[in-house]
Amino acid sequence: MPKGKGDEGGFLKFLWNSDTGEFLGRTGSSWGKIIVFYIIFFAGLAAFFLLMLYIFFLTLDLQKPKWQMTNGLIGDNPGVGFRPQPDQDKNVDSTLIWFDRNRKENYEFWSNQLDIWFNAIPKEGGSDVTKCSFGTGGTDTYKDKNKKKEQISSCFVDNKQFGECNPENKFGYRLGEPCILVKLNRIYGWEPIGFGLNGKQYNQQQFPEIFSNEMKELEKEIENNPQQGMKPMPMFLQDYIKKEAEKQDHPPQWKTDFLNSVFFSCEGENPADKENIGPISYYPHPYIPSYYFPFTNQRGYQSPFVMVQLKKPMPGVLINVECRAWARNINHNRPDRLGMVHFEIMID
Repeated sequence: MPKGKGDEGGFLKFLWNSDTGEFLGRTGSSWGKIIVFYIIFFAGLAAFFLLMLYIFFLTLDLQKPKWQMTNGLIGDNPGVGFRPQPDQDKNVDSTLIWFDRNRKENYEFWSNQLDIWFNAIPKEGGSDVTKCSFGTGGTDTYKDKNKKKEQISSCFVDNKQFGECNPENKFGYRLGEPCILVKLNRIYGWEPIGFGLNGKQYNQQQFPEIFSNEMKELEKEIENNPQQGMKPMPMFLQDYIKKEAEKQDHPPQWKTDFLNSVFFSCEGENPADKENIGPISYYPHPYIPSYYFPFTNQRGYQSPFVMVQLKKPMPGVLINVECRAWARNINHNRPDRLGMVHFEIMID
C-alpha cells in the first residue's frame, strides 16, 4: 500500500511539479522553445516538399505527355477497342456480348451503352468542333495550316450517318442484328500512314503497282512471323480501297487523304465462326477518315469510330469475332492484341 501511494504521488508530481513549475517534466519556457522548433521544422519540411512539387510540375506539359510514341509506355502501335462491353464489375476479363433479343430489359443493357456513347458526341455548330472533309486535310481546324500540332478544334463526328445503328433502332439488338462500335485507342501525336501512296501522295499511274506490292510484302511478313497471328488484308477491303482510289471523280488530294485513313475489317475468327457470323455491314464506311488524326488533346475531341453490324448471325451459337485495323504503321500481334480486338457474341 505505501508503495502504491508513492507511485501515485510520483506520477502526479511528474504531471505537475509545483516546486519547479514543470508540466510533464518541462517548464513553460522549455515547452515554448520546443513548440517553436517543431513549427519551424515542419514549416520548412512543407516548404521543401512544395518547392520540389513545383519544380516537378515545371517539367510537365498539361496539354501533352512528356514521353510520346516509342519513348512512352503506350508505344506507337495503337490497339483497338469495342463497345458495348460486359459488366466489368462482375468479370473484368469477359469479352462476351450475350443477350436475348426477346427480352427488352436484357438487350437494353447493351444498347444503352451505345446510347451513352452517342450522347457524349459534341453537337455540330459548337465552338470546339468543325465539319471536316477529304481534300482539305482538315486544315480548317488548325491555327496554322502548315502545322497540324497547333490544332485547336476537333473534327465533327456525325451520329446520324450510322444507318441502322441508331438509338431509335436500339442499335439492332432488339432484332438480333447487333451493332458493335469499333474504335482506335488514342495515342498522342500518332498519324496513320496509308497504303498505295508514292511517298506521301497519291499517284494514279503508280497506285495499282504500289498497292499490289504492299499486299505481297504483307503476305511475306505473315510467313516470317506466324506466331503473331497476322493475316492478309481481306479481299473485300482490298477491292473497296482500289475502287475508291481509282474513281475518276475524286481529285488527287481527296485520294491521298482517303488512303491515309485507318481501315477496319471484322470476321469470324475460326472457320465455324465465319459460317455462323453472316453478312457484315460497316457504317458509315469501313474506315476512320484521316482528318481525325493526329490526336493532340483538342478541345471537344470525340474518338471517331466505325459501326459494325452483324446482319444475320446464327442464334444460339457462340461466335468468336476478330476486328483488325489497317494502315502501314499498324502491326498486328494477336498475343499482345495490338492492332486488333477480339470479342464473342451469342444471341438467344
